[in-house]
Amino acid sequence: MITQVRPSQPVTIGALAPLTRPGWVEAGRHLLAGLELAVGEVNDGGGIGGRPLELMVRDTAADPRRAAAAVDELAQLGVAAVAGEYHSVAARAAAARADALGLPFLCSSAVLDALTEEQTEWVARLSPPQSHGWRIYADFLLGAGHSRIAVATEPSVYWASGVRILRDHLAPRGGTVIELDARVLTPAAVCDALVDHRATALLLLVGFPEPAVSIVRSVRRDQRLTETMIGAPAGQPEFAAWATSLGGDSAAIPFLRYLPGHLGPLGARVATALRERLSEEPSFVAFEGYDTVTVLAEVLRSRGTDRARIAASWPHVAVEGTRGPIRFSRTPGISVWQSARTPVQVVDRDPAEPSRLRIRHAG
Repeated sequence: MITQVRPSQPVTIGALAPLTRPGWVEAGRHLLAGLELAVGEVNDGGGIGGRPLELMVRDTAADPRRAAAAVDELAQLGVAAVAGEYHSVAARAAAARADALGLPFLCSSAVLDALTEEQTEWVARLSPPQSHGWRIYADFLLGAGHSRIAVATEPSVYWASGVRILRDHLAPRGGTVIELDARVLTPAAVCDALVDHRATALLLLVGFPEPAVSIVRSVRRDQRLTETMIGAPAGQPEFAAWATSLGGDSAAIPFLRYLPGHLGPLGARVATALRERLSEEPSFVAFEGYDTVTVLAEVLRSRGTDRARIAASWPHVAVEGTRGPIRFSRTPGISVWQSARTPVQVVDRDPAEPSRLRIRHAG
């Protein structure tokens, strides 16, 4: 009699990513590429105690309701933890449901400070909080000589938080933030407002491709604004679609990127693998995806798949990531376990070669 050997039951992780519009699909694709690459490497190395690691991927489309529903579904399907998400509004909804259900959630890329309303033991985050990155961006603006800064905004808790961070950081240093409602003003009217307010910089706190593309083109073609700097702190210019949509106009628009000046051996190896998988340069979001699975795999190997034990492990994590050591701690004003010392850069696309990124400032 031949006994059939059944494969080991997989250890499953839920993965949230914006894979359809109105989500930032390119960011979702990079995030998923990083997650999947790391899962493949974990399984090539023997999995989790001999059990394969698997992702259950759910598309949030940047919709908070879809994100919360996905967490409910994944919890019922028995995942050990949930990972991922790029958009802060979707991640906040996912974090709230994970906290309510007692499901560990390691957020990869969303930066909103208030990821949960109250302090939680269940949620940890790899990306730096918005207040940290955007203060560094504000310092870059001041260092570049910009003190009258206009922001073109749309309604969003994320954009509103960004405006508040900029204003609170710039005001004591002599800076002024002028809000322009992109729902009401046409791109031409935005240009007029920049002239009227004597703003020397315009930050795009709006959706892509529209109205961001139209605003950039309008400002670039307005002879009154040839010295006006355009910025996009949320990082839209990181992705190839930005350069594809705007061509030469895509350059010299500084944004935040969470990478070190130089990658170590692990980061360089992963960058090569991601480049092959994506057929383009990997964004910082792809590295965040890879590091997310690296952390969870280490926790699952050492603590098992019990959800409470996974959540209890956040303050004990000590993992080498693609961008440096990963550890979580409590940060004042942040309600989740926060990864410390994440590198922050302000970069832009080189006008001479828009496919090449230049580091303008590091914090």
